[in-house]
Order: sequence, then structure tokens, then C-alpha cells
Amino acid sequence: MQSILNILILVGAIQGLITCFLLRQIRSNVLANKLLSWLILFISLACLNIYFLEAVEFTSTIWIVLGSILPLVIIMPIGPLVYFYVKSILYPEFQLSKKNKAHFYTVIIDLLPYLIYLIFILGSLFGLSNTDKSKHLVNFVDNYNKFADIPRWISLGIYLMISRKLLINYKGKDKDFFIWANRFTIGFTVFALIWLLHLIPYIIPNLSDDLLSYVGWYPVYMPLMVLIYWLGINGYIISFKHRRKSRKELQLPVKLVEDTSTALEKAMIVDRLFLNPTLKLDDMVNHLNIPQKVISSVLNQHIGKSFNEFVNTYRVEEFKLRLLNEDSKDLTITGIAFECGFNSQATFQRTFKLLTNLSPKEYQKIHLK
Repeated sequence: MQSILNILILVGAIQGLITCFLLRQIRSNVLANKLLSWLILFISLACLNIYFLEAVEFTSTIWIVLGSILPLVIIMPIGPLVYFYVKSILYPEFQLSKKNKAHFYTVIIDLLPYLIYLIFILGSLFGLSNTDKSKHLVNFVDNYNKFADIPRWISLGIYLMISRKLLINYKGKDKDFFIWANRFTIGFTVFALIWLLHLIPYIIPNLSDDLLSYVGWYPVYMPLMVLIYWLGINGYIISFKHRRKSRKELQLPVKLVEDTSTALEKAMIVDRLFLNPTLKLDDMVNHLNIPQKVISSVLNQHIGKSFNEFVNTYRVEEFKLRLLNEDSKDLTITGIAFECGFNSQATFQRTFKLLTNLSPKEYQKIHLK
């Protein structure tokens, strides 16, 4: 029975790796597919790790070294990936910022044991480590990995709660995407509860050995294997639905696209709506009296920018004009940026660098000369 379960886990891991590759080939809602592929990749690597531990005997030194330094158990990013995937499904225009990427820094909790083993192995090569130290090291890493599951589970739980809040506050009309995001969150919530039931006795010293000898890690990894298939199949389905939706948006009459583009340009250049730091897509819809779906389609499919990217382009151009104006010489760079409609210094710096390949100070130095 155990050998059958090991084979199922191995097949699931291989299927997950194949699914990761295929998801990255889909050209619609690229961010969502990329996040889902990373999510499936980390789950697949964890399944691969448990297969090696349960089914393969690491007898050679090479296998032992590789098993110690290859990071197969990467769990901390799963929580943030779940949350940002839900957000990218509900809001296809969403993009990861530097601030968002900070959520993944906790991966150091997963990488620390591998770094410790790597340092120890390098020390052994130079005669700085011995057998006694290796025994203490193995004990330390084993205990560390056991209790590291606590912050891993807490992280997943917190991000599931944030994802649930995002779903509750969602006011969009894309029912298919909402239903999938809701099921996706429920699926991971069920897994989190299963994991918790295994985790509690696992971290209790008197119960841990009995738990692993009777059921091992199968109560956790068999649901993970099911998740791999479920996520892959449904990820494909929702991606193709998004592609069909995008194609429908492309079928706007040429005259409507031209009129909407002109109206958007007038709203920026003549009406100067970009100076409003709280400007939202709803404000533009009310100002132009054009349906939101039409504006979004023209921006995304024809102009090639999200709403925020479109507005920030005009803010950057206004900033460049004011920066070189004598009337602004007493203002700081941030002060000028805020006058141009930016309400965050970080957003301004990132947007300016993206559009000009220069920092604001570099631009000022070059053009004032």
C-alpha cells in the first residue's frame, strides 16, 4: 500500500511540473498563470521531496549532499501566492509591485536549513567541520524543520483570511472568475484544516514519532497531490475563459475605439483629470459617460496599458515640464510629483524610472545642464 501511495505522489509531482510549463505558455492573464505555475511548482517539489524520503534510499554521498542542499521544501511563499492569485483573477489589470514582492521575503525560513547544510559541507571541504558537529547539525535541522511548520501554517492561514476578505468585498460582475476564486480559496482552506490536524500531534514530542510511524506524511501529501491536478485543470479552464473574454473585447467597432481613444486623450490633455490623486476608473466612466467595459477594452486591447499606467504616463510628462520650470525651483522633487497627481513617492519613483530609464534626480541633472 505504501509503495502505491509513493508512486501516486511521484506521478502527481511530475504532472505538476508539466502543468507549470504549460501554464506559462498561455498568453491571457499572464500574471495569474505565472502565479499559479509557481504555486503548483512549490507543491510539486514538496511532493517530490517526500517521495525521495519515503521511497528512495540515499546511500551514496552524492545523493546525501544533493538532498541536503537542493531546496525542495519551499512553503512560505504559498500563502502570498494564493492571495495574489485570487487578486489577479478578480482584477486582471492587477500587477505585482516591489511592495507586493516583499511578502515573499519570508522564504528565508524555508531556505535557512539548506544554507546551514551548504555552509557545513563547504566547511568540511576545508577541514573546519567534523563528525561530532554533523550529528548536532542534523538534530538541530530536524528540530528546526519540525517547528518551522508552525509559521508556515500561520502564514497560509493569514493569507487565506485576507483572500476571503477580498472575495467578500468584490463588486465586479465576472461571475465565472469569482466562482473559481471562491472555490480556489475554499480548496486551500480545506487543505489547511487537514494540515492542522496533522501538525498538532506532529509538534508534540510524545506524539510525533507515533504519528510518523503509523501514517507518515501521507495525510498531508495525498491532498497535495489532489490539489496539483485540481489546480492545473481549473487553471487551464479559467485561462481559456479569460482568453475568450479578451477576444470578445477586441470586437469593438473601429469608430467606437477611435472615439473612446480621443475622449480619453481629451480627458487627460484638456480636462487634466490626471491631476486628481484619487482618480479611479469609475471617475473616468462618469466623466466621459462611456461604459467601463468599453474604456477597459480600449485601454487594455488597443492602447496597451492598464488604467493606472495610462494616467501615470500623463503625470510623468507633467512632472518633467514642471521640474524644469522656474516656478517650481523652490519645491522638492516629491512636492512636484504630488502636484502632478501622484499620491505615493514609491509609485512615482517606480513609474518615472519605468518610463524614462532614469531616476527623477538623474533626469533633472541631465536636463538642467
